[in-house]
Amino acid sequence: MIGSDAVFRWPVRVYYEDTDAGGIVYYANYLKFMERARSEWLRSRGVDLAVLAHNEDAMFVVRSAKLEFLRPARLSDNLEISVQVARQRPASVELSQAVTRSGEALCTGVVRLACINTRTARPRPLPAFFEDK
Repeated sequence: MIGSDAVFRWPVRVYYEDTDAGGIVYYANYLKFMERARSEWLRSRGVDLAVLAHNEDAMFVVRSAKLEFLRPARLSDNLEISVQVARQRPASVELSQAVTRSGEALCTGVVRLACINTRTARPRPLPAFFEDK
């Protein structure tokens, strides 16, 4: 169900709480924007993370994140956060993500998610909805 060629996009507006004293988005908030987009990406495909944890004892944890900060986002900017499957392994998925403003890349990143068992915190195979790449 999760196609590797499909790009998901999620809109985000920059609020005062997202910025530093100079009105520029604080670097750690790009990770928050990307997290929200990943959650909405799964939700758009019918995946409820709470149900996944309860019914399948599965959850995703960030294994690694590598970001490149290219240009600053500022207070009141309308941003678009993208999510695309870059690589899939039996118990993890690597996602390519970008934060853009009017088509200009502000921050790009690769986030690797590991799928773990909620009771044991040990790796487990990706849920069935990842089977159709």
